[in-house]
Amino acid sequence: MTYELREELPTAERFLELREAAGMTTRDREGVERGLPNSVYGATVVAAGTDETVGMARIVGDGGSVYHVCDMVVHPDHQGRGLGSRLMDAVMAYVDEHAPPNSYVNLMADVDGFYEQWGFEATRPASKGMFYRVDGE
Repeated sequence: MTYELREELPTAERFLELREAAGMTTRDREGVERGLPNSVYGATVVAAGTDETVGMARIVGDGGSVYHVCDMVVHPDHQGRGLGSRLMDAVMAYVDEHAPPNSYVNLMADVDGFYEQWGFEATRPASKGMFYRVDGE
């Protein structure tokens, strides 16, 4: 199977489907529909011939001094084919072209040994990553 990398965001529906398929934390559809258009950058991987989006990654932030890489996922049926690396290459090409010197680029990783190849480092002991999640009703 061949794949095409596109510099675009997935639909809200496909965004939710990909996260679910990969076992990622669920997101509220309303929040996704509101948030996706506010992305700084988005990339998808599409299976050639079917036009099915099988992977995605995006950057959120202020577009100047802070960039957060998030929602990086490849559908489990298409993993192990270098698609995650293609997505990260696209994300980092965007950062290299658009981020001013001394910009802060961060991410929350749930895999070891993947993001380091693009220069990402653990923040500890200088700082620690934290999060707060708004409870659903």
